[in-house]
Amino acid sequence: MAEPTTLAELNEQIVRCELCPRLRAHCSEVARRRRRAYMDWEYWGRPVPSFGDAKARVMVLGLAPGAHGSNRTGRPFTGDGSGDFLYPVLREAGFASQPRAVSRDDGMKLTGLWITAVARCAPPGNKPAPEELRNCAPWLDREMRLLTNLRVAVCLGRIAFEGLLAHEMRMGELKARRGFAFAHGAEYRLPGGLIAIASYHPSLQNTNTGKLTRAMLLKVFTRAKKLAEL
Repeated sequence: MAEPTTLAELNEQIVRCELCPRLRAHCSEVARRRRRAYMDWEYWGRPVPSFGDAKARVMVLGLAPGAHGSNRTGRPFTGDGSGDFLYPVLREAGFASQPRAVSRDDGMKLTGLWITAVARCAPPGNKPAPEELRNCAPWLDREMRLLTNLRVAVCLGRIAFEGLLAHEMRMGELKARRGFAFAHGAEYRLPGGLIAIASYHPSLQNTNTGKLTRAMLLKVFTRAKKLAEL
């Protein structure tokens, strides 16, 4: 496979990926059966491409598509509870053109922000296997090479945070993970210059229980914007 020279080319390659049979079978089965509330939808059912501003200074790194969210709509954090929580915050922080994300055709535009994930296919139980995360890792490596203006990475959840550290180790920028502990609001300047900010994931499990509030997440993105000098 040729090395992509643009983020658009990279997204085209991601959508065609077939490296993980378990994930491809799961996404296809979910798309075939559908949830009753979405019976009229034609599910995306493929690896989900990244989304945003190619000149972004801030990257949002999530875990994986939701089975009836991104796996249905084909866009990160679109069409599920996590996105319903995230996008209003991004709008308030000045990154998103609107607070509501429902489909790829809803007119949403991002400015200064790129949204991606460590896994590109919806996994059973929201838990990708270690081998599946390893299969997806080269996509992130290529993506970050193409995000030439990137200054800050906001990692939503521990797995995303660990995925960013693993990327830095693959690139030879980081020798060990010692000293990089996940905690909401934790901020680290990585050896290569990228600033990482950790955040709880905006899953319903976290937002419905108050573990993550809107104010907490807004503070993270306000800080990311300041660090990126936007």
